[in-house]
Amino acid sequence: MTKREADGRIRHEDSELVRRAKEEREAFEALYKKYLRRVYTYVYYRVGNVDDAEDITESVFLHALLHLERYQDRGIPFSAWLLRIAHNLVANWHRNAKRRRMVDLEGAEPLHDPSPSPQDRLEREMEVEALKAALLELPEERQQALILRYAEGLRHKEIGEIMGKSTGAVKVLVHRSLLSLHRSLSGKEVGP
Repeated sequence: MTKREADGRIRHEDSELVRRAKEEREAFEALYKKYLRRVYTYVYYRVGNVDDAEDITESVFLHALLHLERYQDRGIPFSAWLLRIAHNLVANWHRNAKRRRMVDLEGAEPLHDPSPSPQDRLEREMEVEALKAALLELPEERQQALILRYAEGLRHKEIGEIMGKSTGAVKVLVHRSLLSLHRSLSGKEVGP
Protein backbone atom coordinates (compact mmCIF):
# COMPACT_ATOMS: atom_id res chain seq x y z
CA MET A 1 0.00 0.00 0.00
CA THR A 2 1.40 3.40 -0.95
CA LYS A 3 1.64 6.34 1.46
CA ARG A 4 -1.12 8.13 -0.47
CA GLU A 5 -3.42 5.10 -0.23
CA ALA A 6 -2.69 4.75 3.50
CA ASP A 7 -3.44 8.45 4.06
CA GLY A 8 -6.69 8.10 2.14
CA ARG A 9 -7.67 5.09 4.20
CA ILE A 10 -6.91 6.93 7.46
CA ARG A 11 -8.92 9.97 6.34
CA HIS A 12 -11.84 7.73 5.39
CA GLU A 13 -11.68 5.97 8.78
CA ASP A 14 -11.51 9.32 10.55
CA SER A 15 -14.44 10.69 8.56
CA GLU A 16 -16.49 7.69 9.60
CA LEU A 17 -15.45 8.01 13.25
CA VAL A 18 -16.27 11.73 13.26
CA ARG A 19 -19.65 11.07 11.65
CA ARG A 20 -20.44 8.47 14.33
CA ALA A 21 -19.15 10.72 17.13
CA LYS A 22 -21.42 13.55 15.98
CA GLU A 23 -24.40 11.20 16.32
CA GLU A 24 -23.38 9.48 19.56
CA ARG A 25 -20.84 11.06 21.90
CA GLU A 26 -19.60 7.65 23.09
CA ALA A 27 -18.03 7.09 19.65
CA PHE A 28 -15.67 10.00 20.32
CA GLU A 29 -13.65 7.65 22.51
CA ALA A 30 -12.18 5.94 19.43
CA LEU A 31 -10.87 9.29 18.15
CA TYR A 32 -9.52 10.08 21.61
CA LYS A 33 -7.64 6.79 21.83
CA LYS A 34 -6.32 7.14 18.29
CA TYR A 35 -4.87 10.64 18.70
CA LEU A 36 -4.14 10.99 22.43
CA ARG A 37 -0.42 10.18 22.14
CA ARG A 38 0.12 12.47 19.15
CA VAL A 39 -1.60 15.44 20.79
CA TYR A 40 0.11 14.84 24.14
CA THR A 41 3.55 14.58 22.51
CA TYR A 42 3.02 17.84 20.63
CA VAL A 43 1.80 19.65 23.76
CA TYR A 44 4.58 18.23 25.94
CA TYR A 45 7.28 19.48 23.57
CA ARG A 46 5.68 22.92 23.58
CA VAL A 47 5.19 23.34 27.36
CA GLY A 48 7.97 21.15 28.74
CA ASN A 49 6.34 19.58 31.75
CA VAL A 50 4.09 16.61 32.33
CA ASP A 51 1.41 18.23 34.50
CA ASP A 52 0.70 21.14 32.17
CA ALA A 53 0.92 18.87 29.12
CA GLU A 54 -1.69 16.54 30.61
CA ASP A 55 -4.00 19.44 31.51
CA ILE A 56 -3.73 21.04 28.08
CA THR A 57 -4.18 17.71 26.29
CA GLU A 58 -7.33 17.11 28.30
CA SER A 59 -8.56 20.57 27.29
CA VAL A 60 -7.83 19.86 23.62
CA PHE A 61 -10.08 16.81 23.61
CA LEU A 62 -12.77 18.50 25.67
CA HIS A 63 -12.76 21.42 23.23
CA ALA A 64 -12.89 19.00 20.29
CA LEU A 65 -15.79 17.10 21.83
CA LEU A 66 -17.75 20.26 22.60
CA HIS A 67 -17.16 21.72 19.13
CA LEU A 68 -17.24 18.54 17.06
CA GLU A 69 -20.23 19.82 15.11
CA ARG A 70 -18.01 22.61 13.72
CA TYR A 71 -15.53 20.16 12.20
CA GLN A 72 -16.10 19.63 8.49
CA ASP A 73 -14.08 17.23 6.40
CA ARG A 74 -12.56 19.47 3.73
CA GLY A 75 -9.63 17.21 2.94
CA ILE A 76 -7.76 18.31 6.08
CA PRO A 77 -7.09 15.39 8.43
CA PHE A 78 -8.91 15.29 11.75
CA SER A 79 -5.50 15.09 13.45
CA ALA A 80 -4.58 18.47 11.95
CA TRP A 81 -7.75 19.96 13.43
CA LEU A 82 -6.82 18.55 16.85
CA LEU A 83 -3.26 19.84 16.59
CA ARG A 84 -4.56 23.27 15.59
CA ILE A 85 -6.69 23.30 18.76
CA ALA A 86 -3.60 22.19 20.71
CA HIS A 87 -1.53 24.97 19.14
CA ASN A 88 -4.10 27.59 20.15
CA LEU A 89 -4.36 26.30 23.73
CA VAL A 90 -0.57 26.14 24.10
CA ALA A 91 -0.29 29.70 22.77
CA ASN A 92 -2.87 30.80 25.35
CA TRP A 93 -0.97 28.94 28.08
CA HIS A 94 2.26 30.73 27.16
CA ARG A 95 0.52 34.08 26.91
CA ASN A 96 -1.23 33.68 30.26
CA ALA A 97 1.63 32.11 32.17
CA LYS A 98 4.42 34.14 30.54
CA ARG A 99 6.71 31.20 31.17
CA ARG A 100 9.93 30.30 29.51
CA ARG A 101 9.62 26.97 27.71
CA MET A 102 11.89 24.31 29.11
CA VAL A 103 11.86 20.63 28.21
CA ASP A 104 12.67 18.32 31.10
CA LEU A 105 14.88 15.69 29.51
CA GLU A 106 14.67 13.58 32.67
CA GLY A 107 11.04 12.78 31.84
CA ALA A 108 11.66 12.10 28.16
CA GLU A 109 11.77 8.56 26.92
CA PRO A 110 15.33 7.26 26.77
CA LEU A 111 16.90 6.61 23.41
CA HIS A 112 17.42 2.94 22.66
CA ASP A 113 21.14 2.25 22.75
CA PRO A 114 22.04 -1.32 23.72
CA SER A 115 25.40 -0.61 25.36
CA PRO A 116 26.57 2.98 25.46
CA SER A 117 29.72 3.69 27.38
CA PRO A 118 29.66 6.38 30.07
CA GLN A 119 31.66 8.61 27.71
CA ASP A 120 29.13 8.05 24.91
CA ARG A 121 26.26 8.86 27.27
CA LEU A 122 27.95 12.05 28.46
CA GLU A 123 28.65 13.19 24.90
CA ARG A 124 25.06 12.43 23.89
CA GLU A 125 23.67 14.34 26.88
CA MET A 126 25.83 17.33 26.04
CA GLU A 127 24.67 17.22 22.40
CA VAL A 128 21.02 17.06 23.48
CA GLU A 129 21.50 19.97 25.89
CA ALA A 130 23.18 22.03 23.17
CA LEU A 131 20.36 21.21 20.73
CA LYS A 132 17.70 22.06 23.32
CA ALA A 133 19.35 25.39 24.10
CA ALA A 134 19.72 26.22 20.39
CA LEU A 135 16.08 25.28 19.74
CA LEU A 136 14.89 27.55 22.56
CA GLU A 137 16.81 30.46 21.01
CA LEU A 138 14.68 30.21 17.85
CA PRO A 139 11.46 32.22 17.51
CA GLU A 140 8.35 30.33 18.62
CA GLU A 141 7.08 29.83 15.05
CA ARG A 142 10.35 28.14 14.05
CA GLN A 143 10.28 25.95 17.16
CA GLN A 144 6.74 24.88 16.33
CA ALA A 145 7.62 24.04 12.71
CA LEU A 146 10.60 21.90 13.76
CA ILE A 147 8.66 20.10 16.49
CA LEU A 148 5.81 19.28 14.11
CA ARG A 149 8.24 18.14 11.42
CA TYR A 150 10.72 16.11 13.46
CA ALA A 151 9.08 15.24 16.78
CA GLU A 152 5.64 14.59 15.28
CA GLY A 153 6.85 13.42 11.86
CA LEU A 154 4.29 15.49 9.97
CA ARG A 155 4.67 16.38 6.30
CA HIS A 156 5.05 19.98 5.16
CA LYS A 157 1.46 20.08 3.91
CA GLU A 158 0.09 18.92 7.28
CA ILE A 159 2.22 21.47 9.12
CA GLY A 160 0.92 24.17 6.79
CA GLU A 161 -2.66 23.18 7.62
CA ILE A 162 -1.93 23.45 11.34
CA MET A 163 0.03 26.70 11.13
CA GLY A 164 -2.16 28.34 8.48
CA LYS A 165 0.67 28.55 5.92
CA SER A 166 1.23 27.24 2.42
CA THR A 167 3.31 24.10 1.92
CA GLY A 168 6.04 26.16 0.27
CA ALA A 169 6.13 28.62 3.16
CA VAL A 170 6.50 25.73 5.61
CA LYS A 171 9.36 24.23 3.58
CA VAL A 172 11.17 27.56 3.67
CA LEU A 173 10.45 27.99 7.39
CA VAL A 174 11.77 24.51 8.24
CA HIS A 175 14.82 24.97 6.02
CA ARG A 176 15.71 28.35 7.53
CA SER A 177 15.11 27.02 11.03
CA LEU A 178 17.49 24.13 10.40
CA LEU A 179 20.10 26.53 9.05
CA SER A 180 19.75 28.69 12.16
CA LEU A 181 20.15 25.63 14.38
CA HIS A 182 23.19 24.53 12.41
CA ARG A 183 24.80 27.98 12.70
CA SER A 184 24.07 28.11 16.40
CA LEU A 185 25.38 24.59 17.07
CA SER A 186 28.47 24.87 14.89
CA GLY A 187 29.66 27.74 17.05
CA LYS A 188 29.31 25.73 20.27
CA GLU A 189 31.52 22.94 21.57
CA VAL A 190 29.47 19.86 22.32
CA GLY A 191 32.30 17.49 23.19
CA PRO A 192 34.06 17.13 26.56
